[in-house]
Amino acid sequence: MFALTADAPQAAGLFAHAATLLGDRDPREIVRTGSGDVLHRNRTGQILCSLQALAAAAALRDTLPDRLTVAGYSVGEVAAWGVAGLFSATDTLDLVARRAEAMDAASPGGDGLLFVRGLSRKSIERLCERHNAAIAIVNPGNAFVLGGSRATLEALADEAKADAARVVGLPVEVASHTRRLAGASAAFRASLRHVRLMRSPTDGARVLSGVDGSPVIDTKAGFDKLAAQISQTVQWADCLQGCIEGGATAFLELGPGRALSEMAAGAYSDIPARSLEAFRTLQGAYAWLRDHSTK
Repeated sequence: MFALTADAPQAAGLFAHAATLLGDRDPREIVRTGSGDVLHRNRTGQILCSLQALAAAAALRDTLPDRLTVAGYSVGEVAAWGVAGLFSATDTLDLVARRAEAMDAASPGGDGLLFVRGLSRKSIERLCERHNAAIAIVNPGNAFVLGGSRATLEALADEAKADAARVVGLPVEVASHTRRLAGASAAFRASLRHVRLMRSPTDGARVLSGVDGSPVIDTKAGFDKLAAQISQTVQWADCLQGCIEGGATAFLELGPGRALSEMAAGAYSDIPARSLEAFRTLQGAYAWLRDHSTK
């Protein structure tokens, strides 16, 4: 993380602001020296992941096309509002911190997430019903993230391994996007009442809602969905479809990682898809954007 943005002057203020949310610790230093336990703490992880997207967008701002659809995965949906210019970048980071705090306060503890690929939706639903778990995220290609207590997920994983192509626990401390976090949705919706909207959602870049993949048009409805997403299933496959229906000519994942661009490439092999992490320099990303986007 931050390999291309750590020294970008456009992102300097973002790193400074994020440090104030992280106990005055430089986020770049946390990433360089932090252990897995530190990096995967719910609040820290959400701030770092959102900072990555916002810093990347700041560094690429002058090269981004005028026609832009922005979709965010999990906490990335809050970052997407910032990338699209609906929230200021610093307000976005503040909201991410409040979101994580609300989730931690609402979580009963001992919860987590499990990734399962290679089973049908009906099979996944039956597993969840038997084990008191829930579908947290629907990805393309029969890939699902499930949420529940760790004990529940361990039992579910043992059963799923007989037929699934891949089953792996995720380093997440809360059952995101399940009804177990209904209290966090309510608390975060209250926080959204105080954020300043920079412009109308209908101007410029389109933002997609994670709960149904539809574009945000009305501010109140958009806020309602952004808060509800904490405790409702994220329909990521629908978000990718929404990008295609909106005329996407390429996918660029701001990061961290490459998982989302790989999903997009797998689902829509005829659409170029890259992650910022795949480039060695920002100049390489600039050139790719110029070649694969329309103004």
